[in-house]
Amino acid sequence: MIDFWLAAGLLLLVALSFLLIPVLRGRRAQLEEDRTALNVALYQERVAELQTQQEEGVLNAEQMDTGRAEAARELLADTEGVEVPRVSRLGKPLPLLAAILVPVLGLGLYLHFGASDKVELTREFAQAPQSMEEMTRRLERAVAAQPDSAEGLYFLGRTYMAQDRPADAAKIFERTVTLAGRQPELLGQWAQAQYFADGKKWSDKVQALTDEALKADPKEVTSLGLLGIAAFESERYQDAIDYWNRLLAQLPPDDKSRVALQGGITRAAEKLEASGGKVAQAPAAQAAALLKVQVDLAPELKAKVQPGDSVFIFARAISGPPAPLAAKRLTVADLPATVELGDADAMMPQLKLSNFPEVQLVARISRAGQPTAGEWIGRSQPLATSTTAPQKLTIDSPDK
Repeated sequence: MIDFWLAAGLLLLVALSFLLIPVLRGRRAQLEEDRTALNVALYQERVAELQTQQEEGVLNAEQMDTGRAEAARELLADTEGVEVPRVSRLGKPLPLLAAILVPVLGLGLYLHFGASDKVELTREFAQAPQSMEEMTRRLERAVAAQPDSAEGLYFLGRTYMAQDRPADAAKIFERTVTLAGRQPELLGQWAQAQYFADGKKWSDKVQALTDEALKADPKEVTSLGLLGIAAFESERYQDAIDYWNRLLAQLPPDDKSRVALQGGITRAAEKLEASGGKVAQAPAAQAAALLKVQVDLAPELKAKVQPGDSVFIFARAISGPPAPLAAKRLTVADLPATVELGDADAMMPQLKLSNFPEVQLVARISRAGQPTAGEWIGRSQPLATSTTAPQKLTIDSPDK
């Protein structure tokens, strides 16, 4: 921000010069006017002295005329080159008052309507955070600057959960649902945060949220995990096994939570068999999704971008959370390029392409390196995640 304020200060000095220069010129004119008045007073004094000498008989009429002419020549020589003073209707106080009010008013208007906080955030997000606490502070400032950004709220809620702040996360997810709608993933995240905020006690509110989420999307992973916990605690072991098996089918093979989840399924099966029941066969695993995308830049934009500008390519659910499901990062210098977006590129394990029937492909150029805002963008039509044919995506529009 230092270079910004230096530039603003230089522009302010230029603006003030237009107000102060006339004032300084006025002062110089006043000094010249005062000097002229003094010369006139000296001339009048000299003429009066000559008249006195004439009356006393010291000077005759001819000498009197000669002395008066000499005094007049001296007065003319002293005042020669003095400009005629210009009379201003505005007066002297007004430019000085304007010189004070211009910077004060300009600063006030900028602080009220300006975007210095967003400029600073752009600079910060261009650099990787050094800790989770720093990332949280950045997200909180971003949400304060853009309170209507569902994406910013969603990521802040996820960050609060990672910091074991479920009560704060529940409030944030509730705001996200208000902005983005009652999408299944958001309802599941809200239910999970509410469950932990209530001290891991199941409630009617959590039950209603998970039921609504699974009614809209039977594959919503967060709700599946929570309902599995509720079923296990109420000794409905087969239901717990079914929920957890459905969740297990959504997780990547290398996901670390698979071990704990499989352990829960095993314990539920043991308790079910110990009570005389029989474990039903688990549903078949779902095939992973993989989309191939050919990304290029429109010819008319090639002169407007820089080779080092970041290019974010991601898939976003048509009916789902606002956060990207899978993403890749390139630079303008890499274009044209072909990338693959699949379950292995999931931003979070529970948000996989295969969990959603339709997605939209997006490519964004961001000079500041922000995935959520940039200068140019390209979007595709809704696309089934089961599509295998390569898709073409052209960056051709301003990012609004």
